[in-house]
Amino acid sequence: MADAAPAHRAPPEGFALTPSRGKFTLHNGPTYRATADGDPRTGMWVLDRHCNGMGFLHGGMLSAFADSGLAWAVWSATNRMSVTIKLTLEFMEIAREGDWIESHAAVTSVDGEFVQVSARIVRPNGGLIALATATFRTVRRKA
Repeated sequence: MADAAPAHRAPPEGFALTPSRGKFTLHNGPTYRATADGDPRTGMWVLDRHCNGMGFLHGGMLSAFADSGLAWAVWSATNRMSVTIKLTLEFMEIAREGDWIESHAAVTSVDGEFVQVSARIVRPNGGLIALATATFRTVRRKA
């Protein structure tokens, strides 16, 4: 089955394509980031390849999207790369192929190299798809 929302479908105004960060992102994207300074939202079109056998967004894909959005919020707040230590996701409602979804993430605390962050995964009308909380550890890239 072909994707109902092709990868070249434009995002809503105020979003731009997220630069790729590797093979996983290339295969599972595309994702988009809000372009305004201080706005750590991320978004994506739910494509056929993101869906499970019942025709809605696979929980693993939603987890990957949430993790990416949370990591972007950590980077936006700390200007440091990070790795996920713990991720909790509460599934509230399904998203279907062709839907635009957004991660609205915010850092809730920074304690040294550990960062707590949470996100609401929503539809454009504010409908709640999932709640995510996570702990990240900031890292320095070795030369």
